[in-house]
Amino acid sequence: MYDLVIVGAGPYGLSVAAHAAAHGLDLRIFGRTMESWHAMPSGMYLKSEPWASHLSDPQGVYGLDAYAATRGVRAEHGVPLPVGFFAAYGDWFARQAVPALDERLVTTVAPDTACGGYAVTAEDGETVRARTVALAVGVLPFMEIPGPLRGLPRRYVTHSSHHGELDGFTGKDVTVIGAGQAALESAAILVEQGAAHVRVLARSDRLNWNTVPPALDRGAWRSLRAPHTGLGCGWQNKLYADTPGIFRRLPAATRERIFDSALGPAGAWWLRERFAEVKDVRLGRWATCATVTADDRLRLDVTGPDGAAEVVETDHVIAATGFVPSLDRADVLAPELRDGLRRVGAGGSGAAGAGGAPEVGALFESSRPGLFLAGLLTAPSYGPSMRFVFGADYTAGRLVKGVRQRLRAGAGRGAGGGTVGRPRTGEERVTAPAS
Repeated sequence: MYDLVIVGAGPYGLSVAAHAAAHGLDLRIFGRTMESWHAMPSGMYLKSEPWASHLSDPQGVYGLDAYAATRGVRAEHGVPLPVGFFAAYGDWFARQAVPALDERLVTTVAPDTACGGYAVTAEDGETVRARTVALAVGVLPFMEIPGPLRGLPRRYVTHSSHHGELDGFTGKDVTVIGAGQAALESAAILVEQGAAHVRVLARSDRLNWNTVPPALDRGAWRSLRAPHTGLGCGWQNKLYADTPGIFRRLPAATRERIFDSALGPAGAWWLRERFAEVKDVRLGRWATCATVTADDRLRLDVTGPDGAAEVVETDHVIAATGFVPSLDRADVLAPELRDGLRRVGAGGSGAAGAGGAPEVGALFESSRPGLFLAGLLTAPSYGPSMRFVFGADYTAGRLVKGVRQRLRAGAGRGAGGGTVGRPRTGEERVTAPAS
């Protein structure tokens, strides 16, 4: 039986594995290294600064800058790096710092009543047992597609995360839904790669653009007024970046409100000039109905400002509409495990659906002893930094500390404070909203 099995081999899973290995834990990590990053279109770039995009190892020797040096590249402030370069960095990090990487996917994590731990089943049916499990499955299980578009075949509707290259839309009419980086960058790439018509639909009544980052060395007064952080400049961002533990102690309703509103959709400063080639941008609009037409296109009934209605016919819709950290989408967890976890708050009425996310304790342990969580699922508990690679450093060391404490303590109550297998109240099991 392993001390720890990690499910997921993206930035959070690899970082947790590096810390666990350094502490001598008997571990196994499952997943295809940096899979979602390798799948992104080659024309995309990192939005975060290189110094805010390190994976985490205890000695801090395998950062993005160290990998860049091996490639003869300078990872410079204010210079965006291709996502393919970052994905290759994750591969390199895994080779340097992560043992026992098994590239099979995991289909089920279930309680193992015989041993008191967990049974982890791989895609080929093999089951391994572990005293503790760290779930670090990234964002793909939680992709959000607007309600009217759900259930339509992928030939008509996809999520932006479904795509590797976007060159299959040459000569097509494509509608991109969203106002964040994924939407704006996807639209720009589609134009560059020869789509016949590209339009953007967004609920927001305006597009937001990040400003050019100021120099790292800009004098004491300017640095004090708007300090640099891994989430952008400013004191509010510094609180989110530096104090996730304090965020966790806020009332659930406050956390949910901040999660829904902080660091909202915005395009990177370096994308703005490229995006100028997208000529059809329709703001303050959302699709209320989608149907397939007789000539095999998609008809969207769209509501605009002041309730005005319009019809859009398109060949394909790409929904760049983000991710909802709801436990109900964590299909890898067996139902008897998933349904028994204590959840954040009492509602989940906000856009992020925090009421469907798991409550996470001080060392990233769920209410089920020995089940630890990392990444997006912990953002409603720990704040906006857990939506980004930047949060991996805060998470990894603390999570492994929690694993070591759990191994010493054995069975008992979870760090989240809930009783094993039972949510605290009925309200805390309300799931995320439909859209």
